Amino acid sequence: MSNKVAVVTGGTSGIGRATALVLKDAGYTVYELSRRAEGVEGLHHISADVTDQQAVNDAVAQIMAAEGHIDVLVNNAGFGISGAIEFTETAEAKALFDVNFFGMVNMNRAVVPLMRQAGRGRIVNLSSVAAPVPIPFQAYYSATKAAVNAYTMALANELRPFGVTVCAVMPGDIHTGFTAARRKIGEGDDIYQGRISRSVARMEHDEETGMDPARAGGYVARVALREGSHHPLYAIRIDYKFFVFLTKVLPAGALNRLVYLIYGK
Repeated sequence: MSNKVAVVTGGTSGIGRATALVLKDAGYTVYELSRRAEGVEGLHHISADVTDQQAVNDAVAQIMAAEGHIDVLVNNAGFGISGAIEFTETAEAKALFDVNFFGMVNMNRAVVPLMRQAGRGRIVNLSSVAAPVPIPFQAYYSATKAAVNAYTMALANELRPFGVTVCAVMPGDIHTGFTAARRKIGEGDDIYQGRISRSVARMEHDEETGMDPARAGGYVARVALREGSHHPLYAIRIDYKFFVFLTKVLPAGALNRLVYLIYGK
């Protein structure tokens, strides 16, 4: 097999774009999938909505017709919403799960059989530190990423005998367009005594002063290149690795109190 092929969803901006470009520089032929009409120079762009299984199937079929195989899949597409749980419509929560979780599921349903039959492959699902550390007023986002982690670990064990490795990468605060694209539900801020707006403002400040997406994408790409690794979960940056470590050693009550002091007051 002369060429390696990678597929990255949400690859026109932020972490996805940076990941795709690093994989290209590593010698991969890279296809990026997004709902945007135009792609990134040097990458093969396919306009597709990951929430549409048929659109995903068609995109994967197009790649297979051109390349004959897929070596790496990076499920990066996603967005965020913020707001109090009681004021967030169920339809909003479902829309979030449709992209962040079921969009990943749709891609994997299309690609896993191909990798399994080939006896090799690498799948990287983008999660978040907000999965092991649920953030108040971003509960549904945290829930989607916790679902990604659980799904990833189960899928990794299902595919282990077939030579296909699966992992999730958990970024923390990254300076990308994700912040501006967040759907903010401000209803009830008066009832919550301004805590919703303060919490979101703190989160957005941390994001706007956070890691450059090129560094984060470089990390994701390096993880994607570890085709033989069975490590299931990775956190980006030493401080977030420490925070994830705290979730394993602190009592749940103490951890939740700490999160409250940072994002809940």
